[in-house]
Amino acid sequence: MRILFLGDIVGRTGRQAILVNIETVRNKLDIDFIIVNAENATSGAGLSSNHATELLRAGVDCITLGDHAFDQQEMMEYIEKEPRIVRPLNYSKSAPGSGARLINLHNGKKILIAQVLGQVFMKRPFSDPFEALDFELRKYNLNGNVNAIFVDAHAEATSEKNALGQHFDGRVSMVVGTHTHVPTSDTRILPKGTAYQTDAGMCGDYQSVIGMDKIEPIRRFRTGMTKERFKPACGEATLSGLIADIGSDGLAEKTMPFRYKGLLNQQGMD
Repeated sequence: MRILFLGDIVGRTGRQAILVNIETVRNKLDIDFIIVNAENATSGAGLSSNHATELLRAGVDCITLGDHAFDQQEMMEYIEKEPRIVRPLNYSKSAPGSGARLINLHNGKKILIAQVLGQVFMKRPFSDPFEALDFELRKYNLNGNVNAIFVDAHAEATSEKNALGQHFDGRVSMVVGTHTHVPTSDTRILPKGTAYQTDAGMCGDYQSVIGMDKIEPIRRFRTGMTKERFKPACGEATLSGLIADIGSDGLAEKTMPFRYKGLLNQQGMD
């Protein structure tokens, strides 16, 4: 099974890059399953129901969210009706939706998609991500009742994302970090067989400050004062993420970083 995970979509330029290119990418690279983090896809904050529908219709198989999961209020209702959207496991217990989804592929295989939020340097006091994921994984066994398990580690601290990868090595197929929007160069398979990358990067305009038009962030860094709201940058987006080939035992056989189009394209797919 070949899985493609794409990091945080930021604004319209990131969404459009997905809509225009996703089927080309799937066909050229023979991808079986595509997961996308879309918590910043609508105006840079949250995901609207309309934009979620567009992404799923375009060919995205599953969407993960994050700490901005419900910035767009309509997602509170939409997520209850759409099983292909995953919010964090360790969010509030009263939150709608689910932090883990078991999805059946057309070939009869099953993949579990889960997401956890980090605690270090995050603005909200989320519960323990290790305990939340440990509890969820008691229901599943690789090469038993599930063929692959993917974990989106949505966290600020690289150390916490590393710790999650190491702790769940061999128990899940992939642990990939999101939230900081900058792709790290540590793509690898951990000793027990889990594909890992500290941050997948973003699907957005890299001629920016982590996806936002650079004028206001630079002003705030230089002056400490706010003049206007952040706005997503609108230049050409790079699709950024990770590809992993998952074997019959549910563990990674091969993994590599993914870049397509835009400033960071290194794949030569054109």
